[in-house]
Amino acid sequence: MPWLQAHLEVEKTQAPLIELLFEQLGALSITLVDAKDEPMLEPAPGTMPLWRHTRVSALFEGDTDADNLRASIDQVLARENSRRLLLEILEDQAWERAWLEHFQPMRFGRHLWICPTGKEVPVAQATVIHLDPGLAFGTGTHPTTDLCLQWLDGAQIKDKTVIDFGCGSGILAIAALKLGAARATAVDHDPQALIATSSNARQNDVDCRLETFSPGDLPPQTADLVLANILANVLIELAPQIKALLNPGGQLVLSGILRHQAEDVMQAYAPQILFLPPRQLDDWVRLEGRFA
Repeated sequence: MPWLQAHLEVEKTQAPLIELLFEQLGALSITLVDAKDEPMLEPAPGTMPLWRHTRVSALFEGDTDADNLRASIDQVLARENSRRLLLEILEDQAWERAWLEHFQPMRFGRHLWICPTGKEVPVAQATVIHLDPGLAFGTGTHPTTDLCLQWLDGAQIKDKTVIDFGCGSGILAIAALKLGAARATAVDHDPQALIATSSNARQNDVDCRLETFSPGDLPPQTADLVLANILANVLIELAPQIKALLNPGGQLVLSGILRHQAEDVMQAYAPQILFLPPRQLDDWVRLEGRFA
């Protein structure tokens, strides 16, 4: 059975209204995404900030009346909004598998690979993380995660303790364990992220060496290596808390930082952390430092 998908770009003040309207018109699912490539800083727990230009997309049953959709929008907003309404017919398919068809094994550094279910890594000597796209952020496709995975592949972390702060899918903690870390602690304020991390750890047979916590439940502890792929404003805000997680001489790897934000982040961690020059990928940078 085909589906009808509707897309409408609006100012962020109108997005909640359109979301509610689509819901009342029988939408099966609704998503809100950035319409103008506007960077979004990491939101605080419990907040849902929107982009200035937001694209609201809704999925309807295939027999939904498209003219009724336009007319309903006209009744709520100015007519020019309905003129921007884009409609498309989607043929029924196994959506999860369709996504996975575009998610191929990826290599980071020399030996580390991320491999989805049903795929095979094309080399014999490899450290493989089995991971499928899910609800929690982190499959290695974003430059910030890429930078961290490349660093892990070349680092000496055998038998070290690791804290992955802002773990998302748990990909960094799991990679560290696969590469020889003794144990890892994954921390995130999103309960879904902790569920995904635990599930992914079981899939990769490292769950016995990994613990998950929300920030408020994290017991006092320090580690040889702290990884935080969050975004600059949160890294700056949490600098005292993150620095307190490091053993003397421990390593700190920060990502989620745009190039022009690097200096501000380094200043927030000075003078305790001595940083190497930033490593850049696209517009993003990774900071590597050591607790002096």
